[in-house]
Amino acid sequence: MPGEHSSKQYDLDLEGIRSKVLTMGGLVESQFQDAMACFRTGDAERAEQVIKADEGVNRLEVSLDDTCSHLIVKRQPTANDLRTVMATVKVITDLERIGDEATKIARAAKNIQGRGVTTINHYETVRVIATVASDMLHDALDSFARLDEKQALKLIAQDEVVDHEFRSIMRNLITFMMEDPRTISAALDTLWVAKAIERIGDHAKNIAEYVIYVVEGKDIRHTDYASTKNPG
Repeated sequence: MPGEHSSKQYDLDLEGIRSKVLTMGGLVESQFQDAMACFRTGDAERAEQVIKADEGVNRLEVSLDDTCSHLIVKRQPTANDLRTVMATVKVITDLERIGDEATKIARAAKNIQGRGVTTINHYETVRVIATVASDMLHDALDSFARLDEKQALKLIAQDEVVDHEFRSIMRNLITFMMEDPRTISAALDTLWVAKAIERIGDHAKNIAEYVIYVVEGKDIRHTDYASTKNPG
């Protein structure tokens, strides 16, 4: 009976952590959406709010890391339980970094707004990659909440779309800068935003890989696991 009671308490502790991780995920998802809205509209005041919001995300990371450490020491989980805690710690890190990338986007929005008239449509340049990365992040959080490895696998395949789109954006912006030096400042800010979005896609992919690690016990990082599971 004591062992059963301990196991139930562990499950409750872990569920509490997962709930807070999903709260953190909701915060960074909103942060990303708000940052993109600022980049579209040039709302410097809202951009400043996005930057300030990152402090709350950072505090959550520290608090959750501490809670996970205490859980490991107190409950000494093994096998799948330990995998779950370790994967959760890594998810927390990726979420914090997504918050950092959203902050970069908000800063770029402020830069462009402060500069005034721009000669390129900076938002339209990154609209497609932003939509794909936003969907990836949403699906990553959903697959983590439900431990849905099938959804995680589909999401991982989307990362190639983001990478392809980023390469296309980079080529186009380099062409703009070569043809008209007046576009250089705005083009560079737009390139930094595109890179931040591409990194958000990478972090969403990481989260999906951790879901598969928990469910199947396989570390698929740096492998071509998704294509072997989804031939053609």
